[in-house]
Amino acid sequence: MSKNWKIKTTDKSIVQSLAENLGVGKIVAQLLVLRGIITFDDAKKFFRPEFSHLHDPYLMKNMQEAVRRIENAIANKEKILIYGDYDVDGTTSVAMMYIFLQKYNQNINYYIPSRHKEGYGISIQGIDHASENNYSLIIALDCGIRAVEQIDYANEKGIDFIICDHHTPAEKTPNAIAVLNPKQVDCNYPFKDLSGCGVGFKLIQAYCEKNQIPFNEITPLLDLLVVSIAADIVPMVDENRLFSFYGLKQINENPRVGIKALMNITNRKGKYTISDIVFGIAPRINAAGRLRHGKFAVELLIENDLNIAKQLAGKIEKVNLERRELDQNITNDALTMIDENKKSTIVFSSNWHKGIVGIVASRLIEKHYKPTIVLVEEEGILTGSARSVKGFDLYNALLQCEKHLSKFGGHKYAAGLSLKKENLQEFMNSFEKVVLETITEEQLTPEISIDMEIQLDQINDKLFRIVQQFTPFGPKNMMPIFISKGVSDSGYGSKIGPDRTHLRLNIINEDCSKSISSIGFGLAHHFDKTNNGTPFDVCYSIDENNWNGRKNLQLKIRDIRTNI
Repeated sequence: MSKNWKIKTTDKSIVQSLAENLGVGKIVAQLLVLRGIITFDDAKKFFRPEFSHLHDPYLMKNMQEAVRRIENAIANKEKILIYGDYDVDGTTSVAMMYIFLQKYNQNINYYIPSRHKEGYGISIQGIDHASENNYSLIIALDCGIRAVEQIDYANEKGIDFIICDHHTPAEKTPNAIAVLNPKQVDCNYPFKDLSGCGVGFKLIQAYCEKNQIPFNEITPLLDLLVVSIAADIVPMVDENRLFSFYGLKQINENPRVGIKALMNITNRKGKYTISDIVFGIAPRINAAGRLRHGKFAVELLIENDLNIAKQLAGKIEKVNLERRELDQNITNDALTMIDENKKSTIVFSSNWHKGIVGIVASRLIEKHYKPTIVLVEEEGILTGSARSVKGFDLYNALLQCEKHLSKFGGHKYAAGLSLKKENLQEFMNSFEKVVLETITEEQLTPEISIDMEIQLDQINDKLFRIVQQFTPFGPKNMMPIFISKGVSDSGYGSKIGPDRTHLRLNIINEDCSKSISSIGFGLAHHFDKTNNGTPFDVCYSIDENNWNGRKNLQLKIRDIRTNI
């Protein structure tokens, strides 16, 4: 699949000014300016994040009401139920809130809805469970912003709700005691892109400030928060970056036993990064909710005994291995159903596992880059997940097809939905029409966003060390990608990997006295073009190869272009 290379641009005068103010080279200055860092103070906050940089939690709409209601519940020894979604963001949120509040109220428990029986969000079954067990307050995390009817039902049952959510609100807000969501149009909170767990943490922070609890008592919770941030792929800027910076520190220095047990299974050597969470820890936590029940993930995350945690993690790993096999089989099946002539993809089957459809949707986009929806049938109801491509607002597209759907919710790039089977064809036609009318050809081609062009001789250990200080990486603060033009392979390039799909090169150019080892995963199809001495352009990130205790710089190739 061909990709667009888009080289970012900056104001050269701003770059020059920042380079002089910081005493750094133009490469580093340009990387900073591209991330919106244009002053000395901006750079100081970026490279040395401090908790003092956090926003006042009481700037969030309804925060005072939420804290007051929790204080009353604790004072009156009410039964409190922590309610959260079954994915990583939801289960980490529930674990975090449960661990915190358990110190102040023993009448507390948690509830994760069954993905298969209740579906996403606040369920009537969950409210009935709370009523039958005499819970008077439910704190909902990572869900609830669109649960208008469900909250009305809870009010009839005499159950109060505090909603902590980060999904896009509807026009009507649920009639809860407090709705915490920075995306509300009338919410003055300055940072809008918190994870669900992040909103929950701001509630905890506010409670601590009100009750004079030292902030350092809640910093151990940041290992849970960084897992949610990484898994939910929220922008790695502002508070998310600060939370991730200290959350990774917590994970690498003193993780809670549940996370430590998962780390042991992944067998990762060295310091954990956001990428290690995304590909190592998060899929395992997700697997519980996808194939069994999200409560098993919470059980692991709140466990204090390492031996028990290891047993729980082992059970989750078995589920994860099952998830991998299902993922591969369903993806292969779905690929045969794709209509190449359409601008969108909608596939469904009654034989697929409901918990895997989100993963499969992402896999399909890797092969066919267009807005994708994967549905599974259960008793005449179709439920599934939708994923988008860069720049296309999936949530808005679904909103325009709302009349065909039973319910939906989500973000610009990911959403969940359900509909009656008899409405499928009309929905497919409507969704395709919306995509046809709104998507651009540019959005249908994968894009590689390149920070700047550099020469091979500018790549050295010093540059790598500075680039590493840009971590944690994530959306809006991605690992820098560079382009070098007119390079060639030294003649020792090869196809590598068990199936020989990866490319190993030793890249040189006329101005560089030494070759730089490079690897391109899944790029072996470029071998013939690079193996004949013909110059080519390459875009890459700067990485480090650690082999048998020896560390060497290497380029991680993202794409190659030749004139052949």
